[in-house]
Amino acid sequence: MPRGRAAWLAPGLWLMLGIAAPALADGGCPTHELRVRDAEGRVLVRLPMPEGAGWCLAWNHSVEGFPVHDCYRNRGGHMVLERSHLPDFAAGLDHIPGRGRQVSDGQGGYWIEAIDEPVPGDRYRLRVGARRVAHRLVRHGEPRLAALLAEARVCGAGPYDVDSAAPVVVSLSERAANQRVTLALEPTLP
Repeated sequence: MPRGRAAWLAPGLWLMLGIAAPALADGGCPTHELRVRDAEGRVLVRLPMPEGAGWCLAWNHSVEGFPVHDCYRNRGGHMVLERSHLPDFAAGLDHIPGRGRQVSDGQGGYWIEAIDEPVPGDRYRLRVGARRVAHRLVRHGEPRLAALLAEARVCGAGPYDVDSAAPVVVSLSERAANQRVTLALEPTLP
């Protein structure tokens, strides 16, 4: 798979996210969306997520404050945890032997690559942190979010309530701080 390359700017730190992002598998209409729902089931975020597209859930470590990333991909309509980035061996951050392989990020942190762990039921619950924790969805690589949104509009999907000017980050903390949400990869609504 080709590796894309994009940069994440954190205070005083460039964190490179090389997320693989193949072109849309069916040449157009996404069959799945990433959805974030509140505890009552209302959709807070919808993003087109065609076969092969990926995203990361990022947040700021509660003690050290640096960004941590868990990166997922739509593989055959299933949410798969592919890799994680941990800038340090801080509290609660470590590599579990046998679960992926640890490689240096070249900046003092590390990636855990090749985790390749399907998420049960293609969904999980999350208690969204306050603004200082800054839970966010990060979309990098090709196709860019603007291209995914444009393609979805052509197919009649959407409308999506995110800025179509290729946002890199969708803040969950701004939409649902201190609330429980469910992140899910779901079939696109007809």
